[in-house]
Amino acid sequence: MAYLLGIDIGTSGTKTVLFDLSGKTIASDTQEYPLYQPQNGWAEQDPEDWWRATYTSIRNVLNKSGVEAGEIKGVGLSGQMHGAVLLDKEDKVLRKAIIWCDQRSARECEEITSRVGAKRLIEITANPALTGFTASKILWVRNHEPEIFEQVRKILLPKDYIRLCLTGETATEVSDASGMQLLDIPNRQWSDEVLEKLELDKSMLGKVYESQEVTGQVTQKAAALTGLKPGTPVVGGAGDQAAGAVGNGIVKQGLISSVIGTSGVVFAYTDKVSIDPEGRVHTFCHAVPNTWHVMGVTQGAGLSLQWFRNQFCQEEVSAAKLLDVDVYQLTDKGAALSSVGANGLVYLPYLMGERTPHLDPDCRGVFFGLSAKHTKRDMIRAIMEGVAFSLRDCLSIIEKMGIPVEEVRASGGGGKSPLWRQIQADVFGKPLYTINSSEGPALGVALLAGVGAGLYKSVPEACEATVKVVTHQAYQEENHQKYEGYYKLYTTLYTSLKNDFKTLAGLQG
Repeated sequence: MAYLLGIDIGTSGTKTVLFDLSGKTIASDTQEYPLYQPQNGWAEQDPEDWWRATYTSIRNVLNKSGVEAGEIKGVGLSGQMHGAVLLDKEDKVLRKAIIWCDQRSARECEEITSRVGAKRLIEITANPALTGFTASKILWVRNHEPEIFEQVRKILLPKDYIRLCLTGETATEVSDASGMQLLDIPNRQWSDEVLEKLELDKSMLGKVYESQEVTGQVTQKAAALTGLKPGTPVVGGAGDQAAGAVGNGIVKQGLISSVIGTSGVVFAYTDKVSIDPEGRVHTFCHAVPNTWHVMGVTQGAGLSLQWFRNQFCQEEVSAAKLLDVDVYQLTDKGAALSSVGANGLVYLPYLMGERTPHLDPDCRGVFFGLSAKHTKRDMIRAIMEGVAFSLRDCLSIIEKMGIPVEEVRASGGGGKSPLWRQIQADVFGKPLYTINSSEGPALGVALLAGVGAGLYKSVPEACEATVKVVTHQAYQEENHQKYEGYYKLYTTLYTSLKNDFKTLAGLQG
């Protein structure tokens, strides 16, 4: 038998999953680790924690499955994007990695924009300078910790540090490298122009591969820790969003994914470079050779419902424990008893600021239209509808860029809710589909490993063999028409409140 291993290095933990060639999960294991926040707005992790979680979870999966190491034909790596792992000349970690959600580098973003030019930066890297991206983190270390920066010889992304530990090779691949803001996105290679203007040495960066290409083999040292067979090929893999898209089968024209996790993501495949000149959505290289993806992000999607649950739904939490059900099943039932439009209540899901379409760190969550008649069930439904409106913002920009939208696939925690899927379908005015696997990124990179190992001819063929649609929800025209009015109102509220958000931020110091 032949098997494939997918490893997803996330923010809360690393998940390793073993699959057969039909995409069936054979065994999985997750190992958690801490997030360090030395100051407000800072976020760091120890790369050694990622490596310990990786080799432990691989060992556990092998033990659970009973599969012989020699039957694993390839390993794929997925991971949180944008982190900065800084290594010295002996490949030792110089400081904790500054990760994707760290916000300390606003001045460095201004520096990048000034050095490269706002228009030119978007032309090359397809995105404006953002605190989330890797380049601004590198410059922050140079500006604030020069004694550390002087020792830096290699700069790796989180999953690429795990590659180094597994194979001894310093490498990356196009989808994850796209989020560093150092890659020439149209040409899928490091940008000499950006590196020169930022005064960064290209020798610090690993070789860039396509996502399904073999980048190295498991070393004897890594084999001893993991239980894998020495020489097992490790492919490029992908950043978590591109990996999840492969796991959802978003590898051909017309397919879109709508993901509701902590954040929300609308992800579109495109076979040509499509860049929003306003930088409202991200354009990155996809994990399929010579293709790209466009991605809109709403910061507070599932987070909004989680926040409301934690603050106001203790009765539901207690009842769910008593009944041994997921608390969200109860909140769903409550929201279903409200009406389309939540009885005239509109929610703006800006608990963590917003990325698409506003790129505004100061905007905040709002319940608009709240009156004495409103109930908890109205507020829950308003949250679900507000998140769907935010995702429609992302989808609308993608459609205006000329990218066809023929099928929308729902995933993430929100994708498990039939009600939330129906709300999305009705708000989008498009049917919504779900697929047979919920493993997302781990499955996606396992399939990439299968292509690299020659078990599938191409990434689309791998998806065709493993990813199947299992549910379909049509949108209801009557509900869609009602939502049109609410969505139009929703889109005006940010503009009306934009200056007030800035004032509030100033009052808070």
